[in-house]
Amino acid sequence: MAGQWADEADFEARAFALRDRLEFGALLVTRSEEGMSLFVDRRHIRIPSQAREVYDVSGAGDTVIATMAAAMGAGHDIESAARLANVAAGIVIGKVGTVPITLDELNRHV
Repeated sequence: MAGQWADEADFEARAFALRDRLEFGALLVTRSEEGMSLFVDRRHIRIPSQAREVYDVSGAGDTVIATMAAAMGAGHDIESAARLANVAAGIVIGKVGTVPITLDELNRHV
């Protein structure tokens, strides 16, 4: 949705502009092997990916959304929820197919 960008500074400017145009309080962008970028207030929080073997990325985005929702519903702030979602996505890409993770699996990795 932010379009193509020339470099990291351009990406950041486009992400903040998109967040502001849509009047979102925050914007989370998943970035494959580069992890995630969370844009909240005037901060760009970079959340690096967890180094692990990738078997299948199917369902990783859905896992991020579900984990963010569950974590924020449980009282986590948006940054800690995004960091937890990043861990969850790292777990599911280490599996084949679209499979859920358990709370026990997540707890073992945080």
